Amino acid sequence: MPEVAGRVADAFESRVREDEERSLSPLAVRSYETRGRVREEDECGLRTPFQRDRDRILHSKPFRRLKGKTQVFIDPAGDHYRTRMTHTLETTGIARGVARALRLNEDLTEAIGLGHDMGHPPFGHAGEHALDRALDERFGRRFRHNEQSLRIAERLNLTHEVRGGILTHTGDVEPDTLEGKIVRLVDRVAYINHDIDDAVRYGLLAEDDLPHEEIAILGDTGSKRIDRLVHDIVESSEGVDDIRQSADVGEAMLALRAFMFERVYLGPQAAPEHEKAHEVIRAIFDHLVERGDDADEIVDYIAGMTDRFALAYAESL
Repeated sequence: MPEVAGRVADAFESRVREDEERSLSPLAVRSYETRGRVREEDECGLRTPFQRDRDRILHSKPFRRLKGKTQVFIDPAGDHYRTRMTHTLETTGIARGVARALRLNEDLTEAIGLGHDMGHPPFGHAGEHALDRALDERFGRRFRHNEQSLRIAERLNLTHEVRGGILTHTGDVEPDTLEGKIVRLVDRVAYINHDIDDAVRYGLLAEDDLPHEEIAILGDTGSKRIDRLVHDIVESSEGVDDIRQSADVGEAMLALRAFMFERVYLGPQAAPEHEKAHEVIRAIFDHLVERGDDADEIVDYIAGMTDRFALAYAESL
């Protein structure tokens, strides 16, 4: 057996290189043409660099803790609300499908997708805003979850391409790979649609509340909307060295996203949830400052908390 395994490992890289040259688009990143890691190390004989990154993310504690961080609602009572982990898995699954259709590097896309939210704090965007404000007031620095995700990626010693895709999945800087651009766009496709589902389940929205014009374009169920959006991305992006949407579908998605911010993320019904998140984050932050922790220690500790742990920690103070 060791002899057979050795022969496979010896041929693995050359076989992957041949397969990628034959099957991938000229626009795709090749797995063995990575710009490398922060710290040099021997590569695995049976996994490409991007496959190895994927496994490091999956086996990491920051990834496992995503199961205890909810998307929109704080520690809701119910088994079917999305968590940061299910969001990550939905994003990654959709993104891989887009990458496959466009003949781009699925493994790179998967690693970026799995790692993009590792640095997200508890309580969704309300928690991120609360931590950002506390840091700014006390230390004059800001918090962005994509930057915290990058810090984790650097500790895991992931490849340059995966680190770059994780950092630029949100914010003003665009990814420098098409695989990263897929995750950046599909992240929105995923959360807009699953957050509609959760908001309806929670009672914040009824199906009839959704904007009729946009729903007519995108579809009247989450699965239809995702199917429409994915097909549009693939058809609009084929062979153009960019990841795009058609004008009508892209505008409809942005309008639906704006609707969700107005009615769900920042709507009046969300105010109690946001206030609770801010109170908990502030209480923990102030305690850690008094304890003598520095800014980096505070960020790492709070951003790593699950919703339930943060609530219990604040309660214990």
